[in-house]
Amino acid sequence: MLTPTERKAEGEATGADEELRIQHRIADLERRFGAPDDPGNPLGTAALLAADERGELLAEAEDVLTDFRLNAEFVPRERGGRLDRVDTLGRVLRTVFRRDASLGLGYGATTFLAAVAVWAAGTEEQRRRVAELLLNGGRLAIAYHELAHGNDFVRNEFRATPTADGGFRLDGVKQVINNVVRAEALVLFSRTDEAAGSRSHSVLLVEKDRLPAGRLRYLPRYHTVGVRGCQNAGIEFTDCPVDGDALVGEVGDGVELALRSFQITRSVVPSMILGGGDTALRTAVGFALDRQLYNRSVLEIPHARATLVGAFTDLLICDCLALAATRAVHLLPAETSVYAAAVKYLLPKLLTETTYDLSVVLGANFYVRGGEYGAFQKHVRDLPMISLGHAGTAACQATIIPQLPRLARTAWCGGTPAPDGLFRIRDPLPPLDPARLALVATSDSLACSLVGAAGELAADGARTGVHRPALTALAGELEAELRALQEECAAMPARDRTVLASPRAYAGADRYALLLAAAACLGVWRRQSRDPDGGRPPGSAGSAGPQPAGAGFLAGPGWLTAALARLVRRLGRPLPELPSEVEGHLLDEVLARYHEGRSYDLYDTPLAG
Repeated sequence: MLTPTERKAEGEATGADEELRIQHRIADLERRFGAPDDPGNPLGTAALLAADERGELLAEAEDVLTDFRLNAEFVPRERGGRLDRVDTLGRVLRTVFRRDASLGLGYGATTFLAAVAVWAAGTEEQRRRVAELLLNGGRLAIAYHELAHGNDFVRNEFRATPTADGGFRLDGVKQVINNVVRAEALVLFSRTDEAAGSRSHSVLLVEKDRLPAGRLRYLPRYHTVGVRGCQNAGIEFTDCPVDGDALVGEVGDGVELALRSFQITRSVVPSMILGGGDTALRTAVGFALDRQLYNRSVLEIPHARATLVGAFTDLLICDCLALAATRAVHLLPAETSVYAAAVKYLLPKLLTETTYDLSVVLGANFYVRGGEYGAFQKHVRDLPMISLGHAGTAACQATIIPQLPRLARTAWCGGTPAPDGLFRIRDPLPPLDPARLALVATSDSLACSLVGAAGELAADGARTGVHRPALTALAGELEAELRALQEECAAMPARDRTVLASPRAYAGADRYALLLAAAACLGVWRRQSRDPDGGRPPGSAGSAGPQPAGAGFLAGPGWLTAALARLVRRLGRPLPELPSEVEGHLLDEVLARYHEGRSYDLYDTPLAG
């Protein structure tokens, strides 16, 4: 029998091996895509921009993803794929989204959004067939919503009428479905009962090659401003029979299955799209270094420097919250419903505002659709599109608001803080189990992590140094904001817990999401400052290989001071005086990662080119 020390060492070795496999996979995908700015690269920025102008996905890039077997990332490991951790899925897809959000959605993420429902509630045979389809390079499309009802999918009119033989007959239209023509199978959210209520809809897995001829037709493609390469079209079924084995779960399970699936997809998609924010910042940094204005480089202009540092800080904030949300799917399934909605609401919002700020640095070059800065405007157009669809901004806020009064009364200031594992950026996780996800959060350990943080920071001069006064004051403001929000939410009128919620209730959801982001930043810094190796890739300092240049960055208090200051400012709370070296410290990191080709997120990943 192994001793506790031996078990710990074995677990660490297993975790290190797993992290190396993940890094090698990401590095392999980076290598296949090559340097984005290489004009001779058939998968470079120029080729992707040209495909975007044509409204297409770059065929050569899709071939690379097929050869890489990207679909294996969406299939559970026990079924022959590589999916076992939601945070890892976000990391891998960032490589694709860093180059083209249309490709990330059109080839990959859309298929995953559909497959989740099957992994969560499908029969053994359904799971086998979907796994076989995806591992052979096929596609799924997801059809939850209808234009007439937007995110209010419980009012959907598309019908799957039960028949005497145990099957269904499909009638109706679904619009704006990504890959509806190209996909071999569809996951359809369908009305199976005319009665109102949450048991009126069901989910069906419809495989096109099993349908009779002439019962479906495709509607014209919808052209969009962003993600122009995505093939969004509609589909109409007319008296189309499907067998009973198309039902996913039970009749009437549709709403519950959707809400459980959304917890996974809302958590991981924001993590993926951070790749687009990375490219936007990288493009702006290159412009600031290369361009002259008033006989000096743009980088020498104080406003430009502050904007670049602010954008980098926002990316770190976003990744901290994305990390907590994706790991909560595994570690805190009873809390994930509110975290998933918060991260899906806040990250697209922050990234859209960040890219707007960066556009001021580029000036007129912001409008350029080609050349060395053309990638910027593409990501500016693409990022807002990610917040649409089944997890739009209002839908996410509507998920958060009804839960706030209960969490305020029972969870925020008297619960247990989040476990360290929620913030360890490279540690293993227990297997993904959608069945453990609760439809309503019963606790909120992430928000609880803000309670007492000011006192902890005030007593910790060894780790905070000259940042201690500022960090203590910032944490105090955050805890005060949490307590103020607690009082307001505990007294929230019943009307505000419904679809008729007031603007004040929606503002409360915004404040809550910002507080969660602050708690996530504090959690990541606590973990890294106590154990910097926990955030370093295997082979860094203290092991066989060289230490990456940014390995100790997250352990320092500078980035945390900047992150909390930006969040406190957004909350409208008073700001303390910040150490003078904060901006310079972060700017040095921004430039180092630019010149050394490393990602602007928590993982500090080496990039191609």
